Amino acid sequence: MQDFLIELVKNAGADGWEITDTKKYGWEFYFIRHKLDQNRVKNTEHTSVKLFKKSEDGTCMGSAVSEIAPTASREEAERILEKLLFQASLVKNPVYTLHEKKKVSADTAEFSVSEIAKDFIEAMQDLPETETEDVNSYEIFVDGRETHFLNSNGIDVTAVSPSSMIEVVVNARDRGHEIELYRMYTSGSCDQESLREKIAGTLRYGRDRLVTEKTPALGRMDVVLTTDAALAVYEYFIDRMNCAFRYQGLSDLEIGKPVMKDAAGDALTITARKFLPNSSGNAPFDAEGAPVRDMVIIRDSVAEHYHGSRQFSCYLGLEDSFMPGNFEVKGGEKSSEELLAGDYLEIVEFSDFQVDPMTGSVAGEIRLGYLHEGEKVKIVSGGSVSGNIEETGGIRFSRETVQYDNCVIPAVTRLKLTVTGAE
Repeated sequence: MQDFLIELVKNAGADGWEITDTKKYGWEFYFIRHKLDQNRVKNTEHTSVKLFKKSEDGTCMGSAVSEIAPTASREEAERILEKLLFQASLVKNPVYTLHEKKKVSADTAEFSVSEIAKDFIEAMQDLPETETEDVNSYEIFVDGRETHFLNSNGIDVTAVSPSSMIEVVVNARDRGHEIELYRMYTSGSCDQESLREKIAGTLRYGRDRLVTEKTPALGRMDVVLTTDAALAVYEYFIDRMNCAFRYQGLSDLEIGKPVMKDAAGDALTITARKFLPNSSGNAPFDAEGAPVRDMVIIRDSVAEHYHGSRQFSCYLGLEDSFMPGNFEVKGGEKSSEELLAGDYLEIVEFSDFQVDPMTGSVAGEIRLGYLHEGEKVKIVSGGSVSGNIEETGGIRFSRETVQYDNCVIPAVTRLKLTVTGAE
């Protein structure tokens, strides 16, 4: 960040301001099969400035944000700030305050970008590939991220954390037919065992996609989710506990009241976490400088705390809210083995799967599923699922949990949906 920028921002005539300076340094690797094709080192810096301006009577406040390049001259920065101030004056939101300076614990774990990259490369060298199922290519991106946040109320905090991504393309072949599956996994550092398990599952799904039958019209029945598609189920409740959703009337969840109309399933407990192993969401403060902490947002299916931005927290009269980077869903009463019993359709591949955060409507197109009928298992594809999260006969989920980057959720989720066939 330019030495003169803070001075310019302070003298811009704004009623409040925030500066976020993010430096990233990292390595990138591009593999064809398992042969390194190319790699590079990157080092970037991005500085964003947000200005706030109140109306003349002090009842409204607007904001505007823009990035100012590290190479910008003083004159260029002045022009950008002048434009931002004008744009902010046009916005007429109810007035609110920015976060005040509070003690922030900077207890971030030490890490090495080179060691994280090494972990990814080693994990990719040890996969259960065969002559008919293998890895076509993959790309690894590992960053160290230093975030420096300042605001007009005296907050001045810095945190360093890792952020990683790996993109993998898998091929499966059988009698002249071939299928390609793409996966993207994000994380902080690398969990080798988890990564291997997920890619091994993708190799298996590629093989099974070659021998599917059309999904029959099954009507309303038990559907089981065992992949990251299940995230959408739990994100529905997380979103509805957001301050913005509540204030704007998009959520009817109230503190102290049940979050589900149908209480027949497992009791739902969701906790915002300051830290999760290998998560890219670990940080001592949020994007607005508020200290992050562990906080239960839903306990035993009852709303306990809202979370979200400072603006909408103020509108709800909350003084201690923040924007969490991690979430953990507590496991249910039964084991995965117990939930994977009886008749059900396990869907592991969707072309798309969504739970509308406002209406609870569920929709998904089936790419690969396993229809369990007694002792028979039929591999199916095509058709779709639909329903409403509030009309599932109660959601049941396993004691065992699994982590997808910044979210820990039950490994198995079972709920009733309508299955429309492809036949």
